[in-house]
Amino acid sequence: MSSQSPIPWFDDFIGVAYRYYYLRMNVVSLFRERKQATKIWLDSIRKWLDHSIKIRFVETNDKYWFIMGADSQNPQTNLSFFKLLAKSESFERFKKGHDGEAYLRLGVYAEKFLEDVKKDAVCNCGHAAEDHDKKDNDSCLYEICNCKKFKSFQVNLLKKKKTVTNILFLDEKDVKDDPLAWNCLNVNKFSKLK
Repeated sequence: MSSQSPIPWFDDFIGVAYRYYYLRMNVVSLFRERKQATKIWLDSIRKWLDHSIKIRFVETNDKYWFIMGADSQNPQTNLSFFKLLAKSESFERFKKGHDGEAYLRLGVYAEKFLEDVKKDAVCNCGHAAEDHDKKDNDSCLYEICNCKKFKSFQVNLLKKKKTVTNILFLDEKDVKDDPLAWNCLNVNKFSKLK
């Protein structure tokens, strides 16, 4: 957490996932533990006023800054979130299809191994769990595959959500025009370059 700003900046989360199956797209901040995600929701985000939530995506080459903040009914427990992430297909799909609104949710990211999943679960290599050999350290049975150990992931979403209607995509050169993005980059990037 950064203390150089009147806004407390928080980046102790894994990253951001995007989900496309609901009325609105979902932006999901991912945590390793459900306890931490629940505490962040209860202590900060639950008190955010939906109409005041802002999400900014500041693009810089092949990366982007995820920046999120809001006015709170309880300012002393308020946090603003940021994370520098690599651009992905999911990010590009969200950018094209969000239509100016999304549900904000928190989620828990968990790595899964062969003993944790069903036969039809898919490994990061693209092959099903049943195509991995338990006798050979869970390596993939396909000869053309270099996968030496089955590994997958699961994202579990918390049920609570907030509606966000203030979403902007900015280039780094334009952040001075947006107070939330400017404060984040000023504290967490520009001041560290000096």
